[in-house]
Amino acid sequence: MNVTPHQLNDIDELRRRVRKETNAKQRDRYRVVLLALEGKMEPDIRRMLHRSRGFIQRWVYAYRDQGIAGLFPQSPPGKPSKLTNTQREQLKASLEGQTDLRRGIDFRQRIQDFFGVPYSLSGAFHVLHELGYEPLRPRPVNPKKDSEAEEAWKQAAPLLSRPSESNTPIGKSKCGSRTNAGLGRRDA
Repeated sequence: MNVTPHQLNDIDELRRRVRKETNAKQRDRYRVVLLALEGKMEPDIRRMLHRSRGFIQRWVYAYRDQGIAGLFPQSPPGKPSKLTNTQREQLKASLEGQTDLRRGIDFRQRIQDFFGVPYSLSGAFHVLHELGYEPLRPRPVNPKKDSEAEEAWKQAAPLLSRPSESNTPIGKSKCGSRTNAGLGRRDA
């Protein structure tokens, strides 16, 4: 492979990074480029590192185009957010002290009303989490619950336990051990 160093000390830098790198994939990226810079051909590099032809070409070309900085994998950008950072700040400021807006349906409606941006319920929960809030979750209530009967039972119920007195004698040993001090020794 015909690759030339971007800078004079790239070969030494790649050798240093190969020795220090703990991530095996990243170390192989460095090794691929180092071997290519040392004049090795692609089939030889493939046999030495047990990597595919595509892996070798991808990282040698990345070095050729961008230098050592190009040897780090780029994460895919993903879908951009529907709200800008200033809109998120405004939304966070509007949530201060208002717990009723932390219901998913209300929060989604607030976003729609203020910014005209439609969100699904799960998307609204995701934004709520990103802003550092947890949604309100209702506590389960039994539909057959009778509050008056519950209070009457609490007043009429006897105490199920009573305070007990301590009958444990306090001796020399604070730990309660009953062994003699000389039992664990061996006579030599």
